[in-house]
Amino acid sequence: MANIYILIGAFLISIFLGRIIIPNILIISIRKKLFDQPDARKVHNRPIPRLGGVTFFPVIVFSFAVFTALRVMLNEIAYDVFTPQMACEFLFLIAGLTLLYIIGIADDLVGVRYRKKFLVQIISAGLFPIAGLYVNHFYGLFGIGAVNPYVGIPLTILLVVFITNAINLIDGIDGLASGLSMVALVIFGVIFIHYELWNFAILAFICVGVIIPFFAYNVFGNADKGRKIFMGDTGSLTLGYIISFFVIKYCMYVPGEDMQAYGSPVVVAFSVLLVPCLDVVRVVLKRARLGHPLFMPDKNHIHHKFLDMGFSPRRALVTIQCMSAAFCAFSFVGVRYMDNTLVFVIDIVVWTLLNIWFNRIINKRLYSK
Repeated sequence: MANIYILIGAFLISIFLGRIIIPNILIISIRKKLFDQPDARKVHNRPIPRLGGVTFFPVIVFSFAVFTALRVMLNEIAYDVFTPQMACEFLFLIAGLTLLYIIGIADDLVGVRYRKKFLVQIISAGLFPIAGLYVNHFYGLFGIGAVNPYVGIPLTILLVVFITNAINLIDGIDGLASGLSMVALVIFGVIFIHYELWNFAILAFICVGVIIPFFAYNVFGNADKGRKIFMGDTGSLTLGYIISFFVIKYCMYVPGEDMQAYGSPVVVAFSVLLVPCLDVVRVVLKRARLGHPLFMPDKNHIHHKFLDMGFSPRRALVTIQCMSAAFCAFSFVGVRYMDNTLVFVIDIVVWTLLNIWFNRIINKRLYSK
């Protein structure tokens, strides 16, 4: 029971620290004119401070370190079977987060070429297999079971970079990246509580805690009064990397540890991140088909589609969140009664049909003007 109280305490402290730090980041950003400038691709029409994500890393590391130490002092950590390997997993996570935090701040302040960002992301992703974390089982998806390390390790690096960038690229309207991340983190937190992996659960809810005050300023803050802020690359890279860490941990098969209480871990993890991940795939394929640069920003993401359909940014946010929740609910229920592969394919087919429908609505609006 003490672990629940520690988790709640860590969650509340992270909210408190975020609530204290973010207003100060706003003041610094305004005084130093550190703004995200509006342009033809962006939704906002006035300069907005973009360093909200600077708050995430220090609050997360501080809260996790303090409450992990508290668990050790109370002898609660013994119930987790906190092995040296698990300690390495968290230490390598912090090392990777440090690299991404540095490159994220550099990008938010002066801009960094995408090749350099990819290099740092690949190095950070490579730390997980060094810690012993990699995708080693598909749980029957497409008839695949165990995965050879020579396949699983490169796949893990690709997956971590992909998820990290998916969260980064979905950050196009207020609250979307942070909202989708909160939902994913809560789901992973509950799953880890179920398996009594308290360190992972505490980390998940610490992340939720620090996002909450940011979400309030980002979605409900008044730009005219200097109370609005964006997370920037610093925040989106931090959240994406931590979520990818949870995905790999949850999907990794360990003999004697059955992690399938909620269905196939691969399908469940995919459903949680379906909207940002499939949106990246769709956008990249469209750029390739049109011969456009694959890594240059454009206005083809899912939130841009909703805006083109006539939705306000707030309505688009709520609708996309509901759509993501619907995919999660279907997959969680579906894996209990259907084949994993069938559930996976249905998710992709429904996503594709929805996008075709959205395109028709957009085209009708264009022709009617």
